[in-house]
Amino acid sequence: MELKQSSDYQLWISALKAQFRQTQLKAAVQVNSHLLEFYWHLGGDIIAKQSGSQWGDGFLMQLTKDLMEEFPDVKGFSRRNLELIRQWYRFWSPVIAKQLVSQLWQIPWGHNIAIMTKSQSQQEALYYVQQTQEYGWSRAVLIHHMESQLWQREGKAVSNFAVTLPSPQSDLAQQTLKDPYIFDFLSLGKKHSERELEAALTDHITQFLLELGAGFAYMGKQVHIEVGDQDFYMDLLFYHVKLRCYVVIELKSVELKPEHVGKLNFYLSAVDSQIKTEADAPTIGLLLCKTRNKIIAEYSLRDTSKPIGIAEYQLAHAIPAHMEDKLPSIESIERELASELGNGVKV
Repeated sequence: MELKQSSDYQLWISALKAQFRQTQLKAAVQVNSHLLEFYWHLGGDIIAKQSGSQWGDGFLMQLTKDLMEEFPDVKGFSRRNLELIRQWYRFWSPVIAKQLVSQLWQIPWGHNIAIMTKSQSQQEALYYVQQTQEYGWSRAVLIHHMESQLWQREGKAVSNFAVTLPSPQSDLAQQTLKDPYIFDFLSLGKKHSERELEAALTDHITQFLLELGAGFAYMGKQVHIEVGDQDFYMDLLFYHVKLRCYVVIELKSVELKPEHVGKLNFYLSAVDSQIKTEADAPTIGLLLCKTRNKIIAEYSLRDTSKPIGIAEYQLAHAIPAHMEDKLPSIESIERELASELGNGVKV
């Protein structure tokens, strides 16, 4: 028997490959940690040296020249990067604790730069450092969350979790929701139906899950339940792996009305009775509305027995109303293209 056909060999080589990949990852993290530790001390040295009267503005230029002559293949010694290293040290050093320094060293340098330059405060920056560590965000995902102001939105939904869920699940559930939700990946017009919104979100499920946050698993749309010999359909059903519970999301393309909460409360009761198991925590509801009055939302939840959060959604790139009539319609664009093609013009 050839070695490649041996099942024992295949199992062993698969395990060996997986082990080596983990070793590569650990080595990369360790190299990154050592490099950023070097950057940290370098940043402190640069500030200390420049604070002395003997070295002026030409110091960084000379330092860049000397280091790049010695290490020509290292990109981290450009003047711009040395300025960023100095800025990074200055940003964190005034109040930083020793354990936080090691946290900074565990995420890539590019992530550190993005967090430092886009954060308005150390508190906000620390939030993104910790989230990046916990969820392993790529730089693109990190920047997306920062540009959508996740830190300002997280935990801001109106809810009754404090009185309907036990601690600490109530706190975790509150932090899981945000307000508003930003659906800037959708191309819906100002007037759209709930079905159109639902279809657009499920068509862009990857971006939708990114906006919902870590832990959400998509279970389906228009999920059928039968109660009292009648059929009902829930807009969206998810399962949250960290909360260990089902999450029912109802979409309303209008302003919040108190009766919306009653309908969602009904759905949560049905899910708890028909779908939830003993291993699952109580089902949570999220009511996503085009707009909502905070006081009305709080009154609507006051005597509701099921855990529900209420938040707005925004279509960030929607065309302003005063410009809609100034833009060409799809039909006029198609006619123009057909005319150009008919005239032999290459488009």
